[in-house]
Amino acid sequence: MADHTAPVETLELREQFDTAEQQKDASTLGMWIFLITEIMFFGGMFAAYTIYRRAYFEVFAIASTSLNEIIGAANTGILLLSSFTMVMAVRASQLGQRRMIVLFLILTLIFGAAFLGVKAYEWNEKFEEHHIPGQAGFHLEGVAPGQQGHAQLFFSLYFAMTGLHALHMVIGAGMLCFLIWEARKGVYTATYNTPVDMIGLYWHFVDIIWIFLFPLLYLIDRHLKV
Repeated sequence: MADHTAPVETLELREQFDTAEQQKDASTLGMWIFLITEIMFFGGMFAAYTIYRRAYFEVFAIASTSLNEIIGAANTGILLLSSFTMVMAVRASQLGQRRMIVLFLILTLIFGAAFLGVKAYEWNEKFEEHHIPGQAGFHLEGVAPGQQGHAQLFFSLYFAMTGLHALHMVIGAGMLCFLIWEARKGVYTATYNTPVDMIGLYWHFVDIIWIFLFPLLYLIDRHLKV
């Protein structure tokens, strides 16, 4: 059932647009252009990882087995749940259900925070194992001394890729906080919900990036034991 509480604020049509539909289409196009630039950015890192993994196949395979696939799988599940709650928030905004918008956005934020917490735990685990590139005493068991530099390259890419992804999660969490604040004031209605829709697209994009990172970093060649 829609929440009929009158919003405390209304957004008028911007002067450069003729209709609300045209304004939303422009916002959608702008978001997709932004996401394409993000795909190119992450694509460069994926390409670098692929090239180096091919060049140092055995070392990268051994390094992959040092990652905790259970933690990675748990975080994947958490992000999938966050995508579901984000979908429900967008749906609630389309129906003008203010309380449900707030509820599902808060749930999405909680899942996002849980993901970052698990990732911080995993990074700390790598620190304790001396698997931080450049860290004194760095050593990956099963890798010859002369190839430890290649192992450090793996972890350099691992921290760069997961760190950049986490940064996008933090930015997304900030945007969710903004949406929650605005939704509580009743800004988003069945006729105006573009910000929820656009930030939903961003959140799903960040989730999809992790769907690629998880198998690439954690699962490929786990049959090669350390």
